[in-house]
Amino acid sequence: MTTRTPTQQVQHWLNDFESALEQRDIERVMDLFNEECYWRDLVAFTWNLKTLEGKDDIQSMLNATLGETRPSNWRIDGEATETDGVTEAWFTFETGVARGKGFLRLKDGRCWTLLTTMQELKDYPEPRGLHRPKGAEHGANKSRETWLESRQREARELGYSRQPYCVIIGGGQGGIGLAARLRQLNVPTIVLDKHPRPGDAWRNRYKSLCLHDPVWYDHLPYIPFPENWPVFAPKDKVGDWLEMYTKVMELNYWSSTECEDASFDEASGEWTVNVNRDGERVTLRPKQLILATGMSGMPNVPHFPGAETFEGEQQHSSQHPGPDAYRGKKVIVVGANNSAHDICAALWENDADVTMLQRSSTHVVKSDSLMEHALGPLYSEEAVQSGITHDKADLIFASIPYKLLPDFQRPAFDQIRERDAAFYKKLEDAGFMLDFGDDDSGLFLKYLRRGSGYYIDVGACDLVASGEIKLRSGVGIERINPRSVTLTDGSELPADLIVYATGYGSMNGWAARIISQEVADKVGKCWGLGSDTTKDPGPWEGELRNMWKPTQQEALWFHGGNLHQSRHYSQYLALQLKARMEGIPTPVYGLQEVHHLA
Repeated sequence: MTTRTPTQQVQHWLNDFESALEQRDIERVMDLFNEECYWRDLVAFTWNLKTLEGKDDIQSMLNATLGETRPSNWRIDGEATETDGVTEAWFTFETGVARGKGFLRLKDGRCWTLLTTMQELKDYPEPRGLHRPKGAEHGANKSRETWLESRQREARELGYSRQPYCVIIGGGQGGIGLAARLRQLNVPTIVLDKHPRPGDAWRNRYKSLCLHDPVWYDHLPYIPFPENWPVFAPKDKVGDWLEMYTKVMELNYWSSTECEDASFDEASGEWTVNVNRDGERVTLRPKQLILATGMSGMPNVPHFPGAETFEGEQQHSSQHPGPDAYRGKKVIVVGANNSAHDICAALWENDADVTMLQRSSTHVVKSDSLMEHALGPLYSEEAVQSGITHDKADLIFASIPYKLLPDFQRPAFDQIRERDAAFYKKLEDAGFMLDFGDDDSGLFLKYLRRGSGYYIDVGACDLVASGEIKLRSGVGIERINPRSVTLTDGSELPADLIVYATGYGSMNGWAARIISQEVADKVGKCWGLGSDTTKDPGPWEGELRNMWKPTQQEALWFHGGNLHQSRHYSQYLALQLKARMEGIPTPVYGLQEVHHLA
């Protein structure tokens, strides 16, 4: 008997899969899956972001969606590979309205994990590559309109004599990237941002802020960073890039604009969005409203007894201007995650007397170790040279169901813990409370579950370990006095400045502020997986709550995350919005239930 190559094995599986789907033979389809199996679908079958776990889930989804989806033309893309008994392969496919791309893992000839993603709508391809616009209008035309005149006319009309289909509230990297996608799909969109210039949200942060993620992880859609871009971009450089991007991608970006309120009319299927545009009141009436106000939502500022009596300064980390004014001052930074470490280190560099108040344990990973063991295989110069572009890396990462992700991540973080054992011992000897997540699965899972609780070390930990940054761990604030803070162990710390590096609430806090508490409760908490770990209560959701997908409030969407997530998932959100604009049926399978209000 001839043994099939991995490529032949995958093509055989895809042929059987296609045949069974065409004949609506669900029993035969299910026979192609392992007992343990996962199907993650990004819009293609479900018009949702949905992970089906196990045969019963998959069968229910297919019964509900096959008639509408009409999948066909399943083809392997490139060669399959086999490692440790798992065969992996890329493939392409079509539905009735779209073209898709996917990733398959087989064990013993049956499907273990399947990823299906919508890549483009057949009738509405993006104008790039073979479809790129001509630009010049050749020939003679007495009513010729230049590119500049066309852009100026659009800017005059959109939001006034002509309404946008989408309004995006928030003009940071998330809102800008999504607006670029929508622009390419010819979806009239306005981005609202309160700052005077695109990128100001970055420029206004404390001056030492740099990206902790490497450049390969952080590209925006369509225009990757150039090859000479630094591995870790400083905040002002990121701000300038966003401003440039906004111009080059021809976005309708309303700066110095605040959204005062918004309400949805069920009868007309239309939002009323009242904005203050640099002193001018304007009412917008889009069909879709997207909150891109930052994954972290509203600043979380704790209130302690006596706070109003404090004679020094108090500020949330998002308001902290940097260390310049605090030379020689006594500073308490409440928190021990990324922002807290960055701010403490910058204050120390400027000769402030700084104390970090660590109330609960923190996951710490050295930047170099994270790059080498966790990010490097997908996002690095070596990965690029081996043919893994950031788009390909995004899909590989997306192909791992969230239920399996801890098992995929744990080996890398076990290696890191072993490699940096002396570093961790130094920190613990200084009294710093460390963890690797509730189940030792490390940084990414902490981020996905709760969006907090970690620090990527770029130098501050050495200052903590040596006592240059003073540390009080396992205690909180009992009360605040006029010139000091009393801790829960009864000790007292003098203070001129208190910085609350205490994180942010759920994004639906913005929905409460802009729309209503009723709508915020209707859509529920944003972010988290329902893993039943610290700050991520169950039940299990299988996907991030409310992000980039339909919510319980019609025509309201949430967009955000880090640069990688904003880039990757903006594609699926843009396709969902475009389909609705064009009247393509979008029956949503498995709309997420609400288990937590915030």
